[in-house]
Amino acid sequence: MSHRAAGRLTGALFLAAFVFYGGGSALADRPVGIGLMLLNSVAVAAIGGLAFRALREPAPRTARLYLAVRAAEAVLLALGVALLGSGAAAANDIAYATAMFVLGAGSVPFCLALGRHRWVPGWFAWWGAAGYALLGLGAVVEFALPGAGIALAAPGGLFEVAFGLFLLGRGFPAPAVHRAPGPLTSSA
Repeated sequence: MSHRAAGRLTGALFLAAFVFYGGGSALADRPVGIGLMLLNSVAVAAIGGLAFRALREPAPRTARLYLAVRAAEAVLLALGVALLGSGAAAANDIAYATAMFVLGAGSVPFCLALGRHRWVPGWFAWWGAAGYALLGLGAVVEFALPGAGIALAAPGGLFEVAFGLFLLGRGFPAPAVHRAPGPLTSSA
């Protein structure tokens, strides 16, 4: 699969993950809801694998970190679904918040690498980094004040939708197109 096609698939998976987890959460009391939530974990793991493949040459450490982050997120969310299925809704909430903290903290370097290698405009990379940092903070706040972290998750969630659409249109750049790292400025 070409880098461009892999990027487009990644974009589709970013968007599908919202449908899978959101739809699954709304139907969590039914087997189809549990199935959708588990399908989200598959999508999340696939995002990590596809991004790793694209980033391993220009940013190997970031590629490995992002792969690990997405794998941890997938496992934590799947664990939460299993807990939810066994009637432990509070434990599912903890698994979800932990997954969002891991995703938030681990995705900041990913977004900065996207900007540094000029795969996205600088302002877009900063939006993603800030959005994911706020997502991680919101997950911590959620432990102290249940329900309070949702507002902090919004910028990161909006970034994921925008990034998914961006990737659907452009995909990842081909390896020969990898540009030398440059400064990450908001005007890039």
